[in-house]
Amino acid sequence: MASRNISVSETSRPKLPRHAKLKFDETRQVWVILAPERVLAPDEIAVEVLQLCDGVRSVAQMVDTLAEKYAAPREAIATDVVAMLQDLADKGFLTEVRESTA
Repeated sequence: MASRNISVSETSRPKLPRHAKLKFDETRQVWVILAPERVLAPDEIAVEVLQLCDGVRSVAQMVDTLAEKYAAPREAIATDVVAMLQDLADKGFLTEVRESTA
């Protein structure tokens, strides 16, 4: 698998790569990210963020949604969300949609 490191920012539009799926594991009653030869069990907050990673919404839009939902300071949420998404991207569990130049 080729490593495609991305730099997550508020303008990024992250999504799970084709080889990874966010799925609820009925047996264990937890959400997991399934990837070839790897399984990651994100916590509840990470799952909520990952469910917003559809390749359409920007990180800024996700942060706005979460700040409104939890009535929390946008700056704190932005810092945490960008850090979490960057960590997942560094591990190969996240990619981003790039604008087509064609």
